[in-house]
Amino acid sequence: MHKTTTPRRAFLSGVLLVSLVPPSLAWAADPYASSPYRHLTPAEWRAKLPGPSFNVLRQEGTEAPFTSPLLNEHHKGQFVCLGCGLPLFKSEWKYNSGTGWPSFWTTIPGALAKKADFAIGVERTEYHCAQCLGHQGHVFPDGPRPTGLRYCNNGVALRFVAA
Repeated sequence: MHKTTTPRRAFLSGVLLVSLVPPSLAWAADPYASSPYRHLTPAEWRAKLPGPSFNVLRQEGTEAPFTSPLLNEHHKGQFVCLGCGLPLFKSEWKYNSGTGWPSFWTTIPGALAKKADFAIGVERTEYHCAQCLGHQGHVFPDGPRPTGLRYCNNGVALRFVAA
């Protein structure tokens, strides 16, 4: 099912506004503003990513719950964006939320950009990779201590890199 791109356009409009900031200030506002990944066309992304990953990362789709092999990944390492390789989560922050998606209670600072998402009729907080703007998932306030947050991530949007 194809999802409307209106929320993505709103997100990208915010990024465009950051790009209008003078270069001396743009780095402070968005350290990934000059990322080459932000200039890839949809066709280039489609060639780079497997179909389900393209759907999630570039079209803000969602993978089916309990289908990701990363649910059972318990080795030491990092979970990085499948689109660009930016480290997003450390393995020690992963926990079993019972939701069917890889879940983390915190993230590497500066790795994610967040926005409001109303796609299902209620407000949720959606997050994207800060470097390539690939959709990762949603964050909820029902996670474990110490943050109380649950970063609910699509497994097809991640790659695990062992330490």
